[in-house]
Amino acid sequence: MASEIKLQALKENVDTVEVNAVKVSPGEVVAKDQPLLEVQADKAALEVPSPMAGRVAKILVKPGDQISIGQVYCVIESNGEQPAAAPAAKSEPVPAVKKEPAPPASQPTRSVAVPPLHKPQQPVIERPSPAPPPAQEKIVPAGPATRRLARELGVDLRQVRGSGRHGRVVEEDIKEYVRQLASGAAMAAPVAGPGIQPPPLPNFEEWGPVEVQPLGAVRRATARQMSLAWGLIPHVTQHDLADITDLEAFRKQQSESKGPKLTVTAFVLRACAVALREFPTFNASIDMANGKLILKHYYHIGVAVDTEGGLLVPVLRDVDKKHVRELAEELNAVAQRARERKLDAAELKGGTFTITNLGGIGGTAFTPIVNWPEVAILGLSRSRLEPVVRGGQIVPRWMLPLSLSYDHRVIDGAAAARFTRRLAELLENPLMMLL
Repeated sequence: MASEIKLQALKENVDTVEVNAVKVSPGEVVAKDQPLLEVQADKAALEVPSPMAGRVAKILVKPGDQISIGQVYCVIESNGEQPAAAPAAKSEPVPAVKKEPAPPASQPTRSVAVPPLHKPQQPVIERPSPAPPPAQEKIVPAGPATRRLARELGVDLRQVRGSGRHGRVVEEDIKEYVRQLASGAAMAAPVAGPGIQPPPLPNFEEWGPVEVQPLGAVRRATARQMSLAWGLIPHVTQHDLADITDLEAFRKQQSESKGPKLTVTAFVLRACAVALREFPTFNASIDMANGKLILKHYYHIGVAVDTEGGLLVPVLRDVDKKHVRELAEELNAVAQRARERKLDAAELKGGTFTITNLGGIGGTAFTPIVNWPEVAILGLSRSRLEPVVRGGQIVPRWMLPLSLSYDHRVIDGAAAARFTRRLAELLENPLMMLL
């Protein structure tokens, strides 16, 4: 008996994934829960398990394909076992709305978009036995992650038009709504749409040949996050130089011993942990909706990793509790997993600060975009041997460019200058940093 295997929901608010790899072949016998595919959901690689045991009859997808939830991706022949039914999480909010009985004419409706035909009487403000807030939440179909994001940003879900199935509000709808508010173009009404749409592109083929390539899952996720960060955060970038001549000598000396290769990024991670303790506002998030600043007493630093599929930012936990060699070993391991698309979704969350290093490629400075909801990000460019005046003499020194972008709502320019100078001092005196 042949069964069509459909893609089940793998991650909250992800309707489409990209196939990274097909792990089985036609004719192969598979066990239940054996991985059939590896897919990219946003920036996390996930395995798709088989819902049943049997023999693979057909594979209907290939690496690079985009597949949606509910789409058939393979056919498995079995001896009568039926595949597990796909979860109905995507549509659960809709029945909740449909099952609600229409209120009697004597009771007030919960719609605020259309005024009543008669003048409201005193019973309108009376509350029925069930509390109104839970009932109102049922009216707006949205998942837990979407509701949490709305709470964090102070967004009323009733003001956001959902672009998902059956009007379901997804995280991108919230982000687009906030971007529009931040730009000063707030929606006039809940039915105004999820955001401002860009004008249509011209027909580029009129002027010559073109090639159209689909955006991969990582690139789409990066575009969403960067648009959100740029729309919400007033960016300023502070530049400085660190003399890492002594650090380079110490690093090369230590690298000759056994153990992981000590990179400049590993030392910068340690220096950032020290500086973040001394400057706690750089390790914070701002809650504009409630007028509060959230200071985090843990130091989880994300490090941007350049991969073939796009930029990934795995997070190293408790950096303040680890020595440089331990950080170097962990950094090498997580970067390798990122390039092999083996990162778990949890490894991409929970960061309090981010480092991005372009020194291996080149450049003298740049303006990195703050990774929301963080408030600062440190960019490293290529160190170079430059003539520097020391003790009245011009001497060659290795100088490392530092570029700190920060959220000006939280951090003032003077604080940013002090923070980058402190980082430079720590890198210029590696023994002090290690202590």
